[in-house]
Amino acid sequence: MKLRGAGAQIGKGKSERNFGPVVAMDSIAAEGLEFLRERGLLVIDAAEFSPSDRQKALREASAILVRSGTRVDCELLDAAPALRVIARAGVGLDKIDLEEASRRGIVVFNTPGGNAVAAAELTFALLLALVRRLVPGHVAVTRGEWERQRFVGMELAGKKLGVVGVGRIGTLVAQRAQAFEMEVLAHDPFLSDERAAVEGFTKLKLHDLLRRADIVTLHLPLSEDTRGLIGTKEIALMQKGALLVNCARGGLVEESALTQALQSGHLAGAALDVYEQEPPIAGNPLLSMEQVVHTPHLGASTREAKSKVGLAAARLIVEFLEEGRTEGAVNL
Repeated sequence: MKLRGAGAQIGKGKSERNFGPVVAMDSIAAEGLEFLRERGLLVIDAAEFSPSDRQKALREASAILVRSGTRVDCELLDAAPALRVIARAGVGLDKIDLEEASRRGIVVFNTPGGNAVAAAELTFALLLALVRRLVPGHVAVTRGEWERQRFVGMELAGKKLGVVGVGRIGTLVAQRAQAFEMEVLAHDPFLSDERAAVEGFTKLKLHDLLRRADIVTLHLPLSEDTRGLIGTKEIALMQKGALLVNCARGGLVEESALTQALQSGHLAGAALDVYEQEPPIAGNPLLSMEQVVHTPHLGASTREAKSKVGLAAARLIVEFLEEGRTEGAVNL
């Protein structure tokens, strides 16, 4: 891949740089934007711009900062002919056309790790809400109802948690599960037997994990290989009364299959932070099910995580523009 202008004007004073503005397409933590400004870069915060004003802002952009709200496709790239680098403040890359960016010589970075704690904690929050029936219990009390027997829950201690994907986030979830005295079943093609033994995970193939787990939680990126990973056949392998948690990417789960399994009672419940279409379309049957806990893609939505990933993305932009550094780029 031929890089577009990497390292141009290295070592010259701020006034002599030929860098165009850095355009923040989504809401980026103030710490990240301030870091860029301190390095003498022009920053345009376009998160609240109209589509036409965004197009104008992109015309001279050397870099863009994105989160999960912006789709970086051919149309956007056409609007940014001077673009050199894209920095994703977060992990997921399913909304960035990596092939097209590479074809145009544009380097793409993400910031894995910065939001791992936030995503792991949300996963456990949803898991606890699910097993202890917290949401319907809360709603009932606010309505003046007091039906304790209706909301009998389940303890996590002694249960088997199937963690599909044990990267940064999956590992943190698994470690928290062990603190709750759960047995961790793990599936990940990159998980070695040695690491599984050190962590205390039982390493399994996916089908075996689905058969044995009381609760399954997903922590994988969305790709052509993982899209629809949990469909009708996979859900049928799960134990009757099992639970499913997805705080990773909506496309990992076939929502029609999940809906059918919940309606039939094969699965007892689900907790979802992500959806095949976001926001989910009106009339999605999952939204009206009491046994499903919902949140609006909040995995990385903590003050700490936003600060970490925003600052990390800003640093990657500066290092690339000023020094031509490409370590960690996802499309090289």
